[in-house]
Amino acid sequence: MGDAIQTGAASMLFQPLKIGNGKIELKHRVVLAPLTRNRGTPVNPNSTAENPNRVWLPNDVMLDYYTQRATEGGLLITEGLPPSLEGNAMPGVPGIFTEDQAAGWRRIVDAVHAKGAYIYAQLWHSGRANIPHLTGSPIVAPSAVPWDDPDETFAYPPPHSSTPVKMADHPPIELSEDHIKRTIDDYCRAAKAAMAAGFDGVEVHGANGYLPEQFLSSNANKRTDRYGGSPEKRCTFVLELMDAVAGAVGEENLAIRLTPFGLFNQSRGEQRVETWTHLCRELKRRHPRLSYVSFVEPRYEQIFSEAEKQRFLDSWSLPDVDLSAFRKIFGDTPFFSAGGFDDKTSWGAIESGAYDALVYGRYFISNPDLPERLRKGLPLAKYDRSLFYGPFEDPTIGYNDYPRYSS
Repeated sequence: MGDAIQTGAASMLFQPLKIGNGKIELKHRVVLAPLTRNRGTPVNPNSTAENPNRVWLPNDVMLDYYTQRATEGGLLITEGLPPSLEGNAMPGVPGIFTEDQAAGWRRIVDAVHAKGAYIYAQLWHSGRANIPHLTGSPIVAPSAVPWDDPDETFAYPPPHSSTPVKMADHPPIELSEDHIKRTIDDYCRAAKAAMAAGFDGVEVHGANGYLPEQFLSSNANKRTDRYGGSPEKRCTFVLELMDAVAGAVGEENLAIRLTPFGLFNQSRGEQRVETWTHLCRELKRRHPRLSYVSFVEPRYEQIFSEAEKQRFLDSWSLPDVDLSAFRKIFGDTPFFSAGGFDDKTSWGAIESGAYDALVYGRYFISNPDLPERLRKGLPLAKYDRSLFYGPFEDPTIGYNDYPRYSS
């Protein structure tokens, strides 16, 4: 008979973990996922259709949200922070490309640190998953490939409008090599601004069909230069980006999130195993002291049920659909995973050796005291998905108004 799986406080979920090449020691491994919730304050609250607001700031509601989820020795990862207006994909999302935004984030960082927690800033560029109404400039992508569904509309109507916009009506422009360099420079400036604001590190959002993953995806990247045409070349942008950000803030302060098997935002790329295997090998070779790497479970998908996702995975005829090959490549780099973990599925995950920490999203929204509930075996409160994505007239509802556990 094997040993019984340990739950609650006896689980390895509540053992220390070093990240940041040893400079940070977490006291538990329950990590807040990066969750876009669109609760920022517009810089221009009196905007008009002719002069729409396109920049948002962190605010007191967000400060409360992050500090509610801060625990002694715990790790929080912010929502995606656009490194430029050009990469700003949704209303209500505060970036980190202005001084006022950076100052707002510093208040949040200071409050999180006051509770003994650590916080990383996730850097997020939308690429082709956007409309020009939100950026005031053409949408950029690896290639000028329009959305493949002529009727799919953007998640939000344009500012001061209630009419949805079809994505295919606003195809992206192809990034020139000079434009690629400027984009990487934007990331570096944002990373430096985050570290100057007191963040403990930065995580590059290389997942979910946003700009870095668009370069990795053969359906969005049709280039024939050094940035495309083969699995290895499609990795060039992400590797150059990580090299540059590591040079700007130090690789021990840098992490990346990846979804090798994701479908979100029309990630329809082929050669998944070849592409992400090359990417991960090169990341480990070039940056052996990355703070951590964060993956999403292959069977988890934001827009499909597990059964629907399984049909996609089966259609690819892959030998193995799990994260073990990537885990092996990264070796001693702390390896995180997200994707539906809860009070039933968390146990034994760390002990198995598959992961070093688990990243929680939906249940960390509805349970601001999630680490304590998992530690003590307390029931989890259900989340309200309809209140995930603002902006709302009352930004607190479904965001920072979930109560802590009381018997």
